[in-house]
Amino acid sequence: MAATTHTVTNQVPPLVGHDVFATDRVLSEAVERHVEPGVLPVALEELGELGRAAGSAQAQEWGAQANAHPPVLRTHDRYGHRVDEVEFHPAWHRLLGHAVSAGLTDAWGRPAGHVRRAAGFLVWTQAEAGHGCPLSMTHAAVPALRTDPELAAVWEPLLTSHTYVEGLRNPHEKAGVLFGMGMTEKQGGSDVRSNTTRAEPLSGEGAYVLTGHKWFCSAPMSDGFLVLARAPGGLSCFLVPRVLPDGTRNVFLIQRLKDKLGNRSNASAEVEFDGTWARLVGEEGRGVRTIIEMVAATRLDCVVGSAGLMRQAVAQAVHHSVYRDVFGGPLIDKPLMRNVLADLALESEAATVLAMRLAAAYDADTEAERAFLRLALPAAKYWVTKRCTAVVGEALECLGGNGYVEESGLPRLLREAPLNSIWEGSGNVQALDVLRALRREPQALDGFLREVGKARGADHRLDAAIKGLLTELADLDGVEGRARRLAERFALVLQGSLLVRWAPPEVADTFCASRLGGDWGAAFGTLPHSLDLALVVARARPAVA
Repeated sequence: MAATTHTVTNQVPPLVGHDVFATDRVLSEAVERHVEPGVLPVALEELGELGRAAGSAQAQEWGAQANAHPPVLRTHDRYGHRVDEVEFHPAWHRLLGHAVSAGLTDAWGRPAGHVRRAAGFLVWTQAEAGHGCPLSMTHAAVPALRTDPELAAVWEPLLTSHTYVEGLRNPHEKAGVLFGMGMTEKQGGSDVRSNTTRAEPLSGEGAYVLTGHKWFCSAPMSDGFLVLARAPGGLSCFLVPRVLPDGTRNVFLIQRLKDKLGNRSNASAEVEFDGTWARLVGEEGRGVRTIIEMVAATRLDCVVGSAGLMRQAVAQAVHHSVYRDVFGGPLIDKPLMRNVLADLALESEAATVLAMRLAAAYDADTEAERAFLRLALPAAKYWVTKRCTAVVGEALECLGGNGYVEESGLPRLLREAPLNSIWEGSGNVQALDVLRALRREPQALDGFLREVGKARGADHRLDAAIKGLLTELADLDGVEGRARRLAERFALVLQGSLLVRWAPPEVADTFCASRLGGDWGAAFGTLPHSLDLALVVARARPAVA
């Protein structure tokens, strides 16, 4: 007998069966802006396919399963032999397989490759963010390996392959491989120069044996890793394969998996090297310089990944408000909720526009664009990743108690949100890197000012913010204590300049009034009431056919 008291009304239909790319106007506009016309049709087609897959019920189910069944470490087989394997749920492999086949590890050799890949990464990680780690590491390993043309010739085709091959075996017998990274040690954290892992040269050219402990090793079931260790000539970069050319397992002792706040589907491990074979990458004693381009590329993915998390959270909040009736009408039409949603949508739009501009700078690969990235990238990484947690938390609140329930998916996003702010250098590291660029590379500031100068004169609040930033830079007394403030201002001025140039006037006006003009409170939903907020919200709506 049906319970007459349990008729379900006023519940929001799930956000499923939509094109995550095509319904994201901000992202699709950015792709059309940054991809040259000859490549654009192909890019739009591939991103449309990925967007429809990301919005499907199947991909959402894979994401839920991968997080409900986190990886499990098997250190030994039943007979007591070391195997050091991490077992993943089949959903993890399906997510990875789809991502690799969509080219999310292939940016460096394709036309507009970084913009296409960044857009795809932003789209696909909305289905599940944890498996983005090995995708990011594999993509980012390419520039580090290019310091050694011989290594790059062997490994780059495998790293950029569109074929995902599960399981450990001789990597040169596989159609594609994944890479991880191991820099952090328990005594140093971000201070990688305090690493104690030792590298002793062997008789073979470029061959070493490693002894040491890595406190955080990303994606331990990858085929290879770039790690830092102290060689006779100083801190150096090494390639550590899991399986050696003769098919035997390299010594790669996984001590435990980290029990993390979020990122549950992904394995992060502590590993021991004890007679582990490794191949030198680059020159001895120049390990940080060799691996720094890998770090920079993964920092861009932190920005892109955070923009993806924000977009998914805001999309869920707007979708909920469209279908939820309160006090006689749709929630989205209530002035106060519209203010909250517009504020969140503004943060998401600014993050996406900035992330895609940085990706376009990678594609241009000119001296001017590299100088621009040197300052813009750490500032963006600092600010966008910090805003992510606040945005996701407020978006969850838009759903009320329903958002606090695991089935909504928002708690998973909230647990994931702080990760990108920590990964590849936390907030202080990024802020200090901004100072380092200012002190050591004058061309970085010149590149930044050229970029924001393209919008000068279009909005008086932006002009005042640029002038205020220059005033801050004129007084460098006690600058380290102000490093976060400076990084924030660099990011906000850059976001404002991009929105003034490319966003609808209503969006740019709202951003400049609140973020640059100071007409804003300390919480979301405090935008000036006189602004046209309906259009800002409408741009963020993920319409379902």
